[in-house]
Amino acid sequence: MAQSYRILTAISDPSDLKKLKNEELLVLCDELRNFIIESVSTNPGHLGSNLGVIELTVALHYVFNTPYDKIIWDVGHQAYAHKILTGRREKFHTNRKYKGISGFPKMSESEFDAFGVGHSSTSISAALGMAVAAQRKGENRQVVAVIGDGAMTAGQAFEGMNNAGIAKSNLLVILNDNNIAIDANVGALKEYLLDITTSRTYNKFKNELWNILGKISKMGPNARSFAAQVESGLKSTILDRSNLFEGLNFRYFGPIDGHDILHLVEVLNDLKHIPGPKLLHCITVKGKGYKFAEENQTMFHAPGIFNKDTGEIIHSSSPDETPTYQEIFGETILELARKNPNIYGITPAMPSGCSLSLMMKEFPERTFDVGIAEQHAVTFSAGLATQGIIPYCNIYSSFLQRAYDQIIHDVALQNLHVVFCIDRAGLVGPDGATHHGLFDIAFMRNIPNMIVSAPMNEIELRNLMYTAQLDKIKSPISIRYPKTTGIFHDWRKPFEEIEIGKARLISEGSDIAILSFGHPGNFVIKASEILRKEGIIPAHYDMRFAAPLDTEILHSIFQRFDKIITIEDGILKGGFGSAVIEFMADNGYNATVKRLGIPDYFVEQGTQEELIAECAFDVNGIVKAVKEMIDSPCSSVLSSSSSMKTKTYNKYH
Repeated sequence: MAQSYRILTAISDPSDLKKLKNEELLVLCDELRNFIIESVSTNPGHLGSNLGVIELTVALHYVFNTPYDKIIWDVGHQAYAHKILTGRREKFHTNRKYKGISGFPKMSESEFDAFGVGHSSTSISAALGMAVAAQRKGENRQVVAVIGDGAMTAGQAFEGMNNAGIAKSNLLVILNDNNIAIDANVGALKEYLLDITTSRTYNKFKNELWNILGKISKMGPNARSFAAQVESGLKSTILDRSNLFEGLNFRYFGPIDGHDILHLVEVLNDLKHIPGPKLLHCITVKGKGYKFAEENQTMFHAPGIFNKDTGEIIHSSSPDETPTYQEIFGETILELARKNPNIYGITPAMPSGCSLSLMMKEFPERTFDVGIAEQHAVTFSAGLATQGIIPYCNIYSSFLQRAYDQIIHDVALQNLHVVFCIDRAGLVGPDGATHHGLFDIAFMRNIPNMIVSAPMNEIELRNLMYTAQLDKIKSPISIRYPKTTGIFHDWRKPFEEIEIGKARLISEGSDIAILSFGHPGNFVIKASEILRKEGIIPAHYDMRFAAPLDTEILHSIFQRFDKIITIEDGILKGGFGSAVIEFMADNGYNATVKRLGIPDYFVEQGTQEELIAECAFDVNGIVKAVKEMIDSPCSSVLSSSSSMKTKTYNKYH
């Protein structure tokens, strides 16, 4: 690091914090903020959310006895300061890198990471479990859940609070209210919290009461209890309504300034002596202390590489780089929506990430950001579909897992025409195991009525999206695509209908058949070029659909080839390759089938290239698998075609 960090470098774990004086806490916060800015500017990660909780993180570790006391960070986007203070400062340059530390709290990484997170709104439930366990075991353990106002919109957060309110366990929920998630926060809860934070009378009363509480606390424990009763009575009068959180049997404290480290320490020291479920409402600024992040909170959520002095985002891509699948989705749904007024767009809190923001700008009345609420997004889409609307429900693959019951019960069972656009399918890279979209092929293809598709390129994505809104489509359909760029510069082709359940032949071959599903088909094309130069002629089929399968072409393949490779960017168990093997068994064929895809373990973080190579379905992995199969003994080819010349059928290549 270029800068000097006098106090920070002396912190090896939270016990060192206890030795600091008040004024040193202030310096430490400044050093932590600068350290994170300097680190993230060259090693991309989450910035704004981490800058917003510097003071809160320091205060928590200063006041509480971690790791005995437990701190659970909801989502984990904001846990960098926590990691740095808990012995990982020297390793922080490996954050989100291959074989490095995770970008999220992870129990196997540190005893200070009380719970593994990555998805939103789990902290309160997990913390309650820990608090109840401590209570039952007779342990005087403090348990703290730190949750943002965006994550608080999810149903699980309220389920946890509802249960905690009757459990009476020693649980402290800290609401980190910065009025923004990745995109701008939405929903009624946002307005409710805004009402609380802007009530001058209430806030003035709270400040005065807290000062009084601090003075009279020396008189004994009953004083604090008496003050709480007074507060409760006046609160409903001042706000002219009961407090939502206290309606759930939580003692509510706040709102307070989440950047006033000394006040935070004072408040937390008091709260740890108050039994039962409590909620501390902290007002923070996302990107605090770095003006560029404060001014553009969405961009600096995860900005990539940037110039820390100027705030300029440094783009690694060349000007002529092909667009991402996400950009293609955004442009295409806007194009379709202009022609079809029945098309609506739905996303749970990711309009910018999935590029639905383009449609939102032109058709705000037909585009819905429902907040961090995947279950609601799916059933809301189902309700729209019952009325003749064609909802394009865009959800990241990893987050769609949270709405599996709704997909089955509310959409598929009723055979409703909902279009699931499954973004971030496959290996997403540095976000790691919590964000990889590995399971959707397996869990979607097993659902009756569900059409499961994956485009090999961006033109195919456009055509699948076009096909999905045609009147002849009466069932739910899913279209999965990865977080990466496409392969074409000239991608704006006229729309063409794709026949449901029909594969396409990419290149004819004689020695082995390769069946690809989705974007990895592009790896097969490159691998095939290498293999042909070595005299091995593979046939390549882009299957397009995992449900329904193209049984006609599969019969043809199994009648001609006794060596077959399947490739997919999803979990192998129950995935596309499994569907092919099921077809083989059901129809009495006997061939050697090798499946390439995601092995049976949770893949950690790294670049997409590194992770695909680890899973051995990159170009080199495909070449190796083909050579091994060609060299291995196998039953004779059912339909000999050794003299067949190579032909390329894919008009896009």
